[in-house]
Parts: sequence; C-alpha cells; structure tokens
Amino acid sequence: MSARHFEGGKLVIASHNPGKVREIGELLAPFGAKVVSAGELGLDEPEETGVTFAENAELKARAAALASGLPALADDSGLAVDALLGAPGIFSARWAGPSKDFGHAMHKLQSEIGDNPDRRAQFVCALSLAWPDGHVETFEGIVHGTLVWPLRGAHGFGYDPMFLPKDRSETFGEMTPAAKHAISHRADAFRKLVDACFKG
Repeated sequence: MSARHFEGGKLVIASHNPGKVREIGELLAPFGAKVVSAGELGLDEPEETGVTFAENAELKARAAALASGLPALADDSGLAVDALLGAPGIFSARWAGPSKDFGHAMHKLQSEIGDNPDRRAQFVCALSLAWPDGHVETFEGIVHGTLVWPLRGAHGFGYDPMFLPKDRSETFGEMTPAAKHAISHRADAFRKLVDACFKG
C-alpha cells in the first residue's frame, strides 16, 4: 500500500527548536510546502512519553496536526552511544537541561564514557508526517560514526561538534550545512519521507 501524499500548502513543523525548524525548512523548500513552526503558532509541546524515537515523533506530529488543523511534520532524533547502551537516546535533548546547554551535555557524555575505548555512536532520526484526521506516515534515518574529544567545529547544533561520521575527516560541527545535509540521519529519513509522500 502506498503512503499518503502531501498535497502542498501549509505544513506545521512540530518543533520549538529553531535549528531543527531551519534544517527541515531548507530540506522541504523545493516541494512547495509553506512551513510554519509549532512555536510560531503558539502550540504546546506535548509530553514525550514514547520509548522510541518513532513513538515520540508520531506523538508530536499527531498533537500538532490536531491542534492546528493542518498536516504536521515532527522529528525525534538523538545520539545513541554504544558504550552507554544506547544512551542518551531519546533523552538526548534532556541531557542539555532546561537551558538547552549542549556544551554541558557533551561534557557529561564525555564524562560518562570515561576511558572506555569504544567510541562508536549513531545519530538516529524518526520523521512523522500526520494529518488532522489522525493518519500518520513515519520514516527512520541513521548515520554511524564515532565520538571525538576535544570538540571540533562551531557549525550545526546539539552534539554535532562531537560526532565524526564514518569514513569522514570532519565532524558534523566542522561541516558546512550542505555537506551535513548530504549525509545526516535527518537527511536519510527525509529522503525516505520525500520519496514516499512528496514526489510524483
């Protein structure tokens, strides 16, 4: 069964994170979606009670679609570290605290890993597109890499200066936005979403 198609017009990005809204807006620009963020519409952020990235993305997309009466796209993403059994995972943003201090979060992460030589990690992104009638389509993307210390680069956001994608010499924090978009977990999920719901 084929996925439901987005027919154009306004699309709510169910996020209050400006960096995330900007990235998604850039990726969606070619498809005629008039992007508006949940923050701009004054929508509440629902409590993320899911236990996976996909569950939390669906929960946020459904809530925004219902509240706005418009199709809504939500992303739930984070960093899963092998040495920490997948942590911080769905709690990646929460490690940064109420002030969203990712410098603090990255120091905490380095401290938790300690002298463990296993530096493998994955960025995971689940994207959910929901309609006001409750229909939802969800896609997941992943990028593998390792964690570096000290931090490298001032681009991107979140844990980007710590994450070195596999077979690359630059961290996400050192890459230009275009270079990151080409290989990121969000771009991987986005390609799947676009192929299923925006093309043709």
